[in-house]
Amino acid sequence: MDAAFLQSLLGYNARRASLALIEQFHVDMANFDLRPVDFSVLSLIRHNPGTTSRQLCQALNILPPNMVVFLKNFEKRQLVERTPHPTDGRAMGLTLTESGEALIQAAEKTAMDSGLKATSALTESERQTLARLLQKIYL
Repeated sequence: MDAAFLQSLLGYNARRASLALIEQFHVDMANFDLRPVDFSVLSLIRHNPGTTSRQLCQALNILPPNMVVFLKNFEKRQLVERTPHPTDGRAMGLTLTESGEALIQAAEKTAMDSGLKATSALTESERQTLARLLQKIYL
């Protein structure tokens, strides 16, 4: 089938690549019971302890009511805890529990390996270039 026109479109190529990456991610993350958005939220909390739900919403372009659901699930799983924010008395900061830290640390390693598997046709230099170019679109 002639797909030359579709393959000339950036959106088509980005979507096809995204599907391949996400499919591999889902397979590899099954042991952690984490969806891509769950992984993103926990990773941001890990690397930004004390962050607020508002900051997470802004960073990930997630609506606040949806973030509330994510955080309640994480608290139920005992992965995240709320602590008084150090500079804003009205806000609560989010930190990982010990089990949350262990989970996301292992999940981040798995995510790196998953990305390498899904992009095995690329060199390391090509992976870095691709990531940099994609970030130019959304950052």
